[in-house]
Amino acid sequence: MAEAAVDLKPAESVLVINNIEVVYDEVIQVLRGVSIEVPQGQIVTLLGPNGAGKSTTLKAISGLLKTEDGAVTRGDIHFKGKRIDTQAPEQVVRDGLFQVMEGRRIIEDMTVIENLKLGAYTRSDNEIQQDIDMVFDYFPRLKERTGLAGYLSGGEQQMLAIGRALMARPQMICLDEPSMGLSPLLVKEVFGIIEKINKEQGITMLLVEQNANYALKAADYGYIMESGKIVLDGTKQQLLENEDVKEFYLGGGNEERKSFKNLKSYKRRKRWL
Repeated sequence: MAEAAVDLKPAESVLVINNIEVVYDEVIQVLRGVSIEVPQGQIVTLLGPNGAGKSTTLKAISGLLKTEDGAVTRGDIHFKGKRIDTQAPEQVVRDGLFQVMEGRRIIEDMTVIENLKLGAYTRSDNEIQQDIDMVFDYFPRLKERTGLAGYLSGGEQQMLAIGRALMARPQMICLDEPSMGLSPLLVKEVFGIIEKINKEQGITMLLVEQNANYALKAADYGYIMESGKIVLDGTKQQLLENEDVKEFYLGGGNEERKSFKNLKSYKRRKRWL
């Protein structure tokens, strides 16, 4: 008797960025033909140096480019099969996509509870308190903080920013540099919670991060961006084993780096350029 066929069909992509270009002030081109896919339920990371265009990519997704005189001038972005690069940010949130911005961006003169309720502003159901309790389950120390959010530590503010995103009941979260300004212990804790949320809530995530070690360990797939272009992509294992990625993003590689002076000319030696 023949064995039943095993369905090996890959997860459907919930976010598809198709060959986009982004221009600021109608003059400055920042993204050049960027294409990214994020499968349902997975964590995908976008790595690259400062100024590569990572944050701009997230703002193009969430509709925030307009606030900085930026625009998608070519290509398109689809979320759950619906084009979103022409939509207002609040509609993108209602569609189920929430961005946790670089630098946390919490409201400092509001309490923790008020910040969390702000994350649920697009909702009209009666389960907001239930979700506040869920956030406190993930971030117990936030429950102890009853004062203004501006008095929270950097790590607690990052936890609050992620918790606020959860309050929108998103199907996908875009995280911009969640490790920025955190101690190594807090970085480990925050990434552990990000992975836990992904597994338990099934929330798809696109993670922009400069800490490549933590990002690749958490992610299922990764893209590397430089100078507004995607220069390399692959599974977590493929990128972790790539010698160029090891040398320039993970601090390893087969060749011993003799001095930081050599780092200035590394672009000429990269196999992907």
